[in-house]
Order: sequence, then structure tokens, then C-alpha cells
Amino acid sequence: ETVSAMGAALAHRGPDSAGVQSLGPCVLGNTRLAIIDPTEIGRQPMCNEDGTVWITFNGEIYNASEHRKRLLEKGHRFRSATDTEVILHLYEEFGPECVQQLRGMFAIAIWDNRSQKLVLLRDRLGVKPLYYAFYDGGVLFASEIKALLASGRVSRKLDPLGVRIFLQLGHVPPPWTALSAVKPLEPGHMAVWHDGKFEVSTYWSLPRPDRSQPHAHAGQITEQLAEQLLEAARLHLVSDVPISLFLSGGADSACLGALLQSAGAHNLTALTVSFEETAFDEGELSSRTAQLLRIPQY
Repeated sequence: ETVSAMGAALAHRGPDSAGVQSLGPCVLGNTRLAIIDPTEIGRQPMCNEDGTVWITFNGEIYNASEHRKRLLEKGHRFRSATDTEVILHLYEEFGPECVQQLRGMFAIAIWDNRSQKLVLLRDRLGVKPLYYAFYDGGVLFASEIKALLASGRVSRKLDPLGVRIFLQLGHVPPPWTALSAVKPLEPGHMAVWHDGKFEVSTYWSLPRPDRSQPHAHAGQITEQLAEQLLEAARLHLVSDVPISLFLSGGADSACLGALLQSAGAHNLTALTVSFEETAFDEGELSSRTAQLLRIPQY
């Protein structure tokens, strides 16, 4: 009942399906936005073949097809075409360290029924959110704080430091939130709950530049950056549903539109939000950009 209430608070994040799975000491819930394999086979929470490992997952793994081929060669069997199931089988092979092989944006929770272990994983740069709070010797986690509050088991007491940081910066960066009882799992981190202990560790941090290496020329850097951006655009086009570009009047989204077209996007559309306040509205600029890029705009 608690997890169902939490899931209802996240219905806007996943309107395609919802599920709750009780696994003894662990209950997983999911509200799904279907991108890869939108059929019912891709419904979450999802388990492996023998039901010993379960996952709830928010995000997309861009190198899932590469891993799928290797896993099939190792004898793994797939029931769906989802990247979710790829993560499950990678976990079977490598345990929590499978996160090192994931390229994408993700917030992942895995329950290993064999070891009675919960594993939480967040992507390297924190594109997908993941929050947690403790209660009565247990832990609650969710993609948004409002879901934790919907459980009825998390205090709403404000954290004065978190509020102060918000007033100064306009947002609350990790490791704080505006609530004393709620913490974010930081980008590039994993957490493991086992035998009543909750341990957080870093699996990735931004690499420091090697100052012993000669500096690249500006032209080389520009060329390398262009290649990286084009590759990223190609990877983001992997989808079983239509793709739309959130287009503003700025250079960043205009570059994304051009990159997506160069990467082979077909039937790409653009979505723009307009405001009555002229100081905030970029509708005219975005329309001009859409016309130049020949992308239908809504």
C-alpha cells in the first residue's frame, strides 16, 4: 500500500504502465514511460528468468544493444527488447559493478533475492534523480521527494541549510535537499542496503586532466568535440516511439536539432513553450530556428 501511494505520486513520470512487486523484505514499484519495447513484456518491476533478481529502472541505456549481443553469446536469454532486461543480465554477470559498463542516463534499483541485497545506482552526471530516506530500520527511495512524502513515513521537517542554499542558488545541490530526512544519491554513486546497513560509495568521478600530456590544438579539440556530439546524437535516436526536440530560441537546442538531423533523424518534430511575458518568451526565435532546420514545430 505504501509503495502504491508512492507510485501514484509519480504517475506523471510514467503514464504508460504501473506495477508493484512485493518481494518479502523489499517492495519495488514503477511508473513506466515506454521508450524501448513499449509492449507489456517490458513492464516493470522486471525479473530475471528464475525470479531471483528484480529491477525497477528509470532512464535509457545507450549501449544496450552491444551488451545484448555479448550476453546472448554467453548464453543469456531475453524475453523482451528492453534495455531494462539488459541491465538485469549484466548484474547477473558482474554484480553491482555492472554500472561501470552502462552508458546512459539512469536511476536503478535492483533487489537481489539470493543475497537479500538492495542496490541503488545513479548515472555519472545525475541526469536522472534518485532520493532516499530512512525509517524504522528500513530505507525508502524514489525519483522525486514528493513520492517519499506520499509514503506517510518521511518527516517534512525543513533543513535550514538546504533552504538557505536554495535561497542563494535557486536550487539545492547534493548532498543536501530542503528536507532534513531526505538525501539524494549523488551522481556517480551507488548505495547498497544489506543486513540493515546502508553503504554509499563512488563508482565514477570526473577525470582530472593529465598535465604531462601535450595540449591539443584548437582545431583538434573542435573536431573531437563535433565527433563526440554527433555520436551522442545518434545514440539518443534509439527509440521505438516518436522523438521530439524541446526547442527554445537558444544556440544549445538549435545545435541539438542540427546534430539530430545530421545523425539521421527521420520525422523529427519540435516542441516549444511560449510565454505571455515577452521577457521570457522565445517563441519567435524558436520558430525561425525550426524553419531553418526544416523541423515541424508544435
